[in-house]
Amino acid sequence: MRIKTLVAAMAAVASLAPIAAQAQAAEENPWMIRVRAVDLLWNNGQTGIAQTADIKAKDQWIPEFDVSYFFTKNIAAELVLTWPQQVNITAGGANVGKVSALPPSLLAQYHFTELGAFKPYVGAGINYTIFGNRQNFPALENTVQVQPSSVGFVGQIGMDYMLDKNWGLNIDVKYATMATNVQAVDGGANLGKLTLNPWMPAVGVTYKF
Repeated sequence: MRIKTLVAAMAAVASLAPIAAQAQAAEENPWMIRVRAVDLLWNNGQTGIAQTADIKAKDQWIPEFDVSYFFTKNIAAELVLTWPQQVNITAGGANVGKVSALPPSLLAQYHFTELGAFKPYVGAGINYTIFGNRQNFPALENTVQVQPSSVGFVGQIGMDYMLDKNWGLNIDVKYATMATNVQAVDGGANLGKLTLNPWMPAVGVTYKF
């Protein structure tokens, strides 16, 4: 009788194990944030007046803040944010002015979670860049401007190395398709195109809630 009772008790505990596992998974917070330092490396392809005048965006470091939400342990969405950054524009190697660029991106990611503390991921999504101060080219007598915005594809590969259940180190590389038309201030006629298409290698800190 005692053996039957013990077996029944063990069976009852075993039947509760999946429920406990589901409860534990449900309690895990799905949010993650990262703070990164990004080296913004422009490709600077040009046509028209952008090519003739050798108009380029100058490479620079920018701060980045990222928020991720995990729908499952493998599938997540990441929103990549910063505040408007001042981008130096050169012509023939000389500074001619600045524009501001606000380049948020939204990516879907797949995270590989079976490698212990090492957690690589890949992502793809869209980038939407808003250009401000578009006529700020005093060295060109403010005769040209860039278009207000750019929409393009962004791809990503990276990894987190988790130091504990909350904190980790992050390495990340993104590539975005980004371009802007160079236009005449009077009439807005297209004079050429500046294809920026930046590579964005980055290092940062991860916090998993």
